[in-house]
Amino acid sequence: MGEDIAATVFSREDRQRYRQKVRTCLDVFARMLSEARFDPERRSVGLEIELNLTDEAGDPALLNATVLEAIADNDFTTELAQFNVEINIPPRLLTGDVFTGLEQQVRDSLNHAEDKSRGVGAHMMLVGILPTISDTHLNGEALSANPRYKLLNEQIFAARGEDLQISIAGHERLSTFADTIAPEAACTSVQLHQQVDPERFATVWNAAQAIAGVQLAIGANSPFFFGRELWRETRIALFEQATDTRPEELKAQGVRPRVWFGERWITSIFDLFEENVTFFPALLPVCEPEDPVEVLEGGGVPSLAELRLHNGTIYRWNRPIYDVVRGKPHLRVENRVLPAGPTVVDTLANAAFYYGLVKALAEEDRPIWSRMSFSAAEENFHAGARDGIDATVFWPGLGEVPASELVLRRLLPLAHDGLRRLELDGGDRDRLLGIIEQRCTTHRNGATWQAETFHKLYDDKGLEREQALREMTVRYRDLMHANEPVHGWPVA
Repeated sequence: MGEDIAATVFSREDRQRYRQKVRTCLDVFARMLSEARFDPERRSVGLEIELNLTDEAGDPALLNATVLEAIADNDFTTELAQFNVEINIPPRLLTGDVFTGLEQQVRDSLNHAEDKSRGVGAHMMLVGILPTISDTHLNGEALSANPRYKLLNEQIFAARGEDLQISIAGHERLSTFADTIAPEAACTSVQLHQQVDPERFATVWNAAQAIAGVQLAIGANSPFFFGRELWRETRIALFEQATDTRPEELKAQGVRPRVWFGERWITSIFDLFEENVTFFPALLPVCEPEDPVEVLEGGGVPSLAELRLHNGTIYRWNRPIYDVVRGKPHLRVENRVLPAGPTVVDTLANAAFYYGLVKALAEEDRPIWSRMSFSAAEENFHAGARDGIDATVFWPGLGEVPASELVLRRLLPLAHDGLRRLELDGGDRDRLLGIIEQRCTTHRNGATWQAETFHKLYDDKGLEREQALREMTVRYRDLMHANEPVHGWPVA
């Protein structure tokens, strides 16, 4: 969401000044694109993982400030709620044995963090939504101390003018209201970053959008929220509703939601930033002193701080990123589709599938988005979230097809080919994509394991619902640390 922001109150003049500054930034961004001002692509990728903190019993542990002090590692930062932290893995080049290196680094970091956290009464857990979260954990008091979270909460509710309604119908139903954005904190995800040349950005973003539904189907890991079994990836519906600034009247008028799949294939990254400026009012109208026109004309690199901050308050599932590193501007696609977990190796398998498949689809002679409507991609996205590994999706040339069959017959060979073109280590490629293959042949991912284990404990063994969820959570946590792929986990 950008840099830390001090608590403040915004005036009408602040909002007018910010709108003008954002439009100036957009004009400067257009000039930078036309003048080829960007750092050339170096096949650089990055990884961010959000985690939950639990106590010994499996309930949320509101201890992130204490945990971060104990870990004492700048790669770990706060997240929205006190039971969340995030780890940011420095970028690496997408080549050779990069996945082996990433897996080892993440495991080492998490093992160190787990050791330190245990000393202050907390455990790390990689899961899309912590199954033991209840309404007692999701209120204003649960938000992290960073002023930007309080300010974001105030601005979203000022825009709405009323409480949030969360209504999700899946295997069971949930309907509730919230007077803060704290329910958003229940959603923990993995973000996959990829640096892209400006002229290739549209093809990579379009490819990422086209496969988002399949990513969710095979990677679903969030079947429970507030004790109810809802979507297989409930995180999607929950996040869409928990940050919605629109009252019902604006929804009926077709105003776009801030958590947005989008509405069209693009031809340039500029399309996305232009949509941001056109459709979305500012939530955090903070202006910096830099004059981007003056910096650009002086031969410098503008930070475009206002444009970036605005972009950080529009939650696209594949988000465009403008950034400046060591004085050089570059562009990235940030893939925000996947839930956290279940294990580090499952996370790297998801990443290998994503990077390989995007590479292959982006270089096809007849792109997938020329043969598939954008609305079909969006329908796939919600089908994958709702039904997980059992989802049926649309694919050109095949029509409606089970997602697992699509992956086995068509997409895994493409992902293998994409990773070969990237010159990835053959052993890593076979090992990680083999995990995706096994998920599809066994029809088992994180969501199915959670649901099956819960029902074994609740239906067969007669545990109370809350007790069954706690027991399932503790078993999940133990298996997570063993780092064996989830498709092989024993049920209860």
